[in-house]
Amino acid sequence: MKNTRLKSDLILLLVAVIWGSGFVAQKIAAAEVDNFVFNGLRFTIGGFLLVLGLRLHLPSKAREWKWIFLGGTLLFGGSTLQQIGITSTTAANAGFITGLYVVIIPLLLFLFGRQRPGWYVWLAAGMAVLGTLLLSSGSLQVRLNPGDTIILGGAFIWALHVITVGQAAQRMNAFIFAAGQALVCGLLNLAIVGNLLPQKLHAISPATLTATIYSAVFIVGLAFTLQVIGQRHAPPVDAAILFSSEAVFAALFGALLLGEKLQPTQWLGALLIFVAMLLSQGQVLLTASSPSPSTVRAQPAESALDD
Repeated sequence: MKNTRLKSDLILLLVAVIWGSGFVAQKIAAAEVDNFVFNGLRFTIGGFLLVLGLRLHLPSKAREWKWIFLGGTLLFGGSTLQQIGITSTTAANAGFITGLYVVIIPLLLFLFGRQRPGWYVWLAAGMAVLGTLLLSSGSLQVRLNPGDTIILGGAFIWALHVITVGQAAQRMNAFIFAAGQALVCGLLNLAIVGNLLPQKLHAISPATLTATIYSAVFIVGLAFTLQVIGQRHAPPVDAAILFSSEAVFAALFGALLLGEKLQPTQWLGALLIFVAMLLSQGQVLLTASSPSPSTVRAQPAESALDD
């Protein structure tokens, strides 16, 4: 059991690293190509690679289709807002603000009446808001730029997506779900582009094409699949802490590959957000230390979304 948990934790850490690098690819593509084209291509290509590479078959149960369409629709909403927002903010900001879903998840579960968070969750929410302001503006003035605000909205959708993945991982084949949600997301994006796709593809540069292929193979084909596999066995505290490190890797990759720099005040805001993400999981930490690990492991499937 310990070996299974350790393997799942390592898988989720790898997911966080890959997701962090993905913000660089998104930033490169956002400067040149329409976000619906980029998301349409990377999710559709990634989904088909999974189907062909693993020789997957169609789901046989109606409830499996429900999870696929729900996951794909949430993926479409979260990725669309994220890609639109990243055009006017940095990869580091996008990574940290997207990571707020770790704080948002327990708040959503509280609103749905399934779980009452403790005082530390509300403290975490306040710290996260303050950290977002410092990270975005470098001061205590309320100056959220448009990109940060849009990405913050997308964080709520990502929170719902994490809850959905946690349930789908317990109920159906991980590879079929990962491929299915990717194809639903990709086709929704391409449907919006419609007949303009050939014209928009003609203007794509080699750099954007490379970013698109990287995102399709590693972010969609690999990371989102590993997320489903990892969440099947990892306790919620492990997933929360490891996923929150995505923001750190986003900042590191942004600095190394894009030359982005954060001021000391912005680093303080990033630190507040990171601490808030960990503090929001206080209840799970306490539960995880109890002598009933099976109860903790079952928590991801107990959310506001039912079969």
